[in-house]
Amino acid sequence: MEKGPAAGGCSCSCGETQNSETHCCNQRPMANISEKPMPWIIGEIETSIGKIPQVSTEYASSDRFGSWKARWGIGRIDYKIPPGLYGVGNPDADSLVLVSANYKMSFDRLRSELKGLNLWILVLDTKGINVWCAAGKGTFGTDELVNRINQVKLPEIVTHRTLVVPQLGAPGVSVHTVLKLSGFKVVYGPVRAADIPAFISAGLKATAAMREVRFDMFDRLVLAPFELVSTIKPALILIAVLFLVNLTAGKEGVDLRVVSHTLADFIPFLGAILTGTVLVPLFLPYIPGPAFAWKGWLLGLLWAGAYVWYIASPLSGIHELFYFLILPPIASYLAMNFTGCSTYTSLSGVAKEMNFAIPAQIISAVGGIALLAGGLFLGF
Repeated sequence: MEKGPAAGGCSCSCGETQNSETHCCNQRPMANISEKPMPWIIGEIETSIGKIPQVSTEYASSDRFGSWKARWGIGRIDYKIPPGLYGVGNPDADSLVLVSANYKMSFDRLRSELKGLNLWILVLDTKGINVWCAAGKGTFGTDELVNRINQVKLPEIVTHRTLVVPQLGAPGVSVHTVLKLSGFKVVYGPVRAADIPAFISAGLKATAAMREVRFDMFDRLVLAPFELVSTIKPALILIAVLFLVNLTAGKEGVDLRVVSHTLADFIPFLGAILTGTVLVPLFLPYIPGPAFAWKGWLLGLLWAGAYVWYIASPLSGIHELFYFLILPPIASYLAMNFTGCSTYTSLSGVAKEMNFAIPAQIISAVGGIALLAGGLFLGF
């Protein structure tokens, strides 16, 4: 648990922190600032009920490095900031309030686009999940928004009653309920943080382009590393299995040639992994078919053909069929994982796809393994 004044809580004279449900001896609307260094906090802003952390709009090298690590799954679970209220520039009681998630990459992207502006940022506790995913999970939602408004005492800090909520957070927020319970009107901002200055200048009016959800090749490609990293553990297990098979088969004795054989045997599986985690997201709109599992299967089938006919040494019929049965479901399964990253999918559509795809993937993979095992047992 992080130490320091709780968001909407207080820092008591005894040094202990009490939450918003207990009596507080010194109410402060600050975020729960921990003892970890936070170079993006550059000062404090005085308000009628306490001091609010002031954040920088500079996207520093440490922020870039943190984002890079999160993209590769390094410390991703803990890549978040304390929820609460923050200030950009020198906001006052008339300044707008933007709502964000406590996933640090989302927060960094927002604050870096607010240069020269005086605004408040109300950060919700989304458990370190970005706005879009958190809205689907319910953590970027009505209850958390209303509770956070009350905890930071927002009505005592600003005179207006308007919140700018990200458009991608709309699935989790009930506008009427927020207004009824908190008195704050919700206005949906643009999809991209880069459009917020223009959105504000236009009187909180968004153009059609600001409302458009893009998911271009770069957007898809930057998500690939996290999917790729998730395959490292099963890939290492597979390499170990292949090594033991080669060792048991007695190929050239126990020396570096066993290692080289193992790595060579891993190539078709590596190709299937890269196909499902990189190539399918990269060429997603151009691959025929609506289902991610099908797209992965199709490219996996093409990879299996390329490996069997152009890369591998001449193979027996059983080995060829094995690769055609085992490689496409690997690529298909990994491609299907990407549905959680895509703006193309819906929860019901994903559930329907999984109900069909997963049994097909299992049947194909098990069939391939059984075929190869039977062939080896019979000496083919």
